[in-house]
Amino acid sequence: MMNYYFLRTRTFVFIIFFLVSNAFLNSGSFAQPVVSFTSFASGLSAPLDIVNAGDGTNRLFILQRNGTIRVHNGTSLLPTPFINIADTILDNGEQGLLSMAFHPDYETNRYFFVYYTDKEGDITLARYQTTLGDPNIADPNSEVVLLEIPKPGTPYFSNHNGGKIIFGSDGYLYVSIGDGGSGNDPFLLSQNGNSFFGKMLRLNVNNFLTPPYYSIPPDNPYVSNPAVLDEIWVLGLRNPWRWSFDRQTNDMWIGDVGQGAREEINFRASGSTGGINYGWRCYEGNNTNLTGGCGPSSNYVFPIFDYPHNGSTGGFSVTGGNVYRGPSYPLLTGYYICADYVSGNLWKIRPNGIGGWNIFQQNGLPGSIVGFGEAENGTLYAASLNGIVYLVEATTSLPVRLVNFNAQPKNESVLLEWQTSYEDQVASFEIEFSFNGIQFEKAGAVLPLNKPNGAQYRFSHFVSSSDKIYYRIKTVDQNGAFEYSKVLLINTGNNRWVRIRPGLVLNNTLAISASIPLGSIQLFTIEGKEVWRKVLGGQMGNLSLSIPKQRAGSYLVYIRSEGRTDIQRIVIQ
Repeated sequence: MMNYYFLRTRTFVFIIFFLVSNAFLNSGSFAQPVVSFTSFASGLSAPLDIVNAGDGTNRLFILQRNGTIRVHNGTSLLPTPFINIADTILDNGEQGLLSMAFHPDYETNRYFFVYYTDKEGDITLARYQTTLGDPNIADPNSEVVLLEIPKPGTPYFSNHNGGKIIFGSDGYLYVSIGDGGSGNDPFLLSQNGNSFFGKMLRLNVNNFLTPPYYSIPPDNPYVSNPAVLDEIWVLGLRNPWRWSFDRQTNDMWIGDVGQGAREEINFRASGSTGGINYGWRCYEGNNTNLTGGCGPSSNYVFPIFDYPHNGSTGGFSVTGGNVYRGPSYPLLTGYYICADYVSGNLWKIRPNGIGGWNIFQQNGLPGSIVGFGEAENGTLYAASLNGIVYLVEATTSLPVRLVNFNAQPKNESVLLEWQTSYEDQVASFEIEFSFNGIQFEKAGAVLPLNKPNGAQYRFSHFVSSSDKIYYRIKTVDQNGAFEYSKVLLINTGNNRWVRIRPGLVLNNTLAISASIPLGSIQLFTIEGKEVWRKVLGGQMGNLSLSIPKQRAGSYLVYIRSEGRTDIQRIVIQ
């Protein structure tokens, strides 16, 4: 799902291969679900969050930005709100009643927690209690404030409030808070350990009697670090608007809204410690952003998935979701579902079996999705700011089934072959390759035959020398939905290679990796005009070269070494 560009050169490659195709493939590799949304509740006022009480009733609690929480009993919305705190909150854009969480012992203590912006714009974490006689009515006079955090700026910035609170399986309350607002974190709060902004907090909220009504879990990662507040679990977030725990594995998934280029999904496996840094504002997604004063990239944890700002393969504001664990759609089980608020695109993410991720995109779903939530039984819902809560369903699978995928050396190329047992309205098979198993590039495409009983296909790939090459097939249907096969790894046994990684060049810096001495490098426009050259004098290894500022666009790089010329296509931003 990341776009990199590369022009392959014809180089003799003697491939000794080590094949894992059948280990990574199975007959159901394309039997993936297609998600659809069905209206479940309508006529709401800017619903932002959907939660359940965990009390055996399977009720849904739908938060409206205006300060009202509605109850859905499975049949209809109850006419009387669960609570109305409109007089307490500030409802404006990214401000309002943002999230709620029920205490793990809610059935006995009746406590729940809400996260909102108050009349002064302060971020507020508060506790309330349900009335003793009616579980569908809460007491608005029972409020106890645990945190009240003034926003930065004069006047203060109204955006980037974060907004999701969830109890973990450890019984502690996790609180996501944005970087405070404006653009590019102007007060550097996300990397400031003495600020709550741009962080995930972890609190023990079982202190019901004395201020501040919470304590610090003893295993919080910074309790012995005077430079970081004890409440902090992780740093370096921009605006973690929506995030979740996988209800089965307890893995943490964070959707972090981007700045001007990338939106990102972060993943943290269950049992992993806190004390990590997700890199904002040094990095936006996997891109460098403002790195002045930042540490080496190894100091930061990067997203498992980021997507660009456009309407086709990406969007402009990510809404983190949930891993589906509901009872109704077994094919959807184990997929993490997230969406883009602006473009209406949706992604399904699951492990690929070799430590990475398969990512499947769907287009054309309802827009303005601001949150996801689960019923007690795992049924998944999505909230649209337009006033609708949708039931998330899985209607069908992509209309193709892959039964075989392998490769073999053929002269100067790698021959890829695959077979299907079923096809219907498939638009294309796109062949993608990678030198590291993470950043894939398009090698070419093959048009399908769309035979009901399937067909056989082959594709020859001319490739620069490399010790390892990863391949996968991206299948695209007529509606724009697509998915990847499992990954096939080939060990070429060749140690003579020259590569530019990645092919998307930022900050006028060209990164080259070479196992042979390099003679010179030239940069040409697509029209063939030379705009830069440099003598390298036999340098090899990992090189970082500064190039003169160029207009954004595509260019060709000629690298000459030991009687050979490697030509690679790059894109300069």
